Amino acid sequence: MQPHNLNTRRETLIIRNMVSDSCIKVVTWELQRAGFIQVHHCELGKAEVSYDSQIINAEMIDLILNRNGFALIRSEEDRKVEQLKTLIIHQIYFSTGTPILIKKSEYLSERLEMPYPILSKLFSEKTGLTIEKYIIQIKIEKVKELLSYGDLTLSEIAYRLDYSSVQYLSNQFRQVTGVGVTEYKKGQGPKRISLQKIL
Repeated sequence: MQPHNLNTRRETLIIRNMVSDSCIKVVTWELQRAGFIQVHHCELGKAEVSYDSQIINAEMIDLILNRNGFALIRSEEDRKVEQLKTLIIHQIYFSTGTPILIKKSEYLSERLEMPYPILSKLFSEKTGLTIEKYIIQIKIEKVKELLSYGDLTLSEIAYRLDYSSVQYLSNQFRQVTGVGVTEYKKGQGPKRISLQKIL
């Protein structure tokens, strides 16, 4: 369906809980399946759409998204927080080579066009967690995933996730999970957590 009348509204939706390529497929499919929404572009955390504003409104879009564990974000502050989370997840989970979070403050500030101190304060106020602690949580989940595959050494995992040493990774892993890497590989400790459930 191709909206083209005078009531056509085109906008970029900021969407909570989009953390993988499969999320992009689900969101695109669900929005298009509604029958009155055209998806022009969809990526992690956002979708550019157009629709007839006499037939579809934000509440209806939110209902469509909610059915699959997503949510429409409306306030500018919430949008910034969600964009920040998406950037962090993308860098840790989907970037090729070592993540660019070595100088995370400059990277995040540049991408979100906001001074890092303000961004950091906003993130803490909205989530109850610092950006640094959120990054640690996401990195530890990635460590769990890579450990479960069993095809990388701990040294390779440490390098891939920008840890300064295997010891530093091991210490942080124990602090967050309550068990050491060896115990975790033996099936002890907490299971992997869905990224949507972190925060």
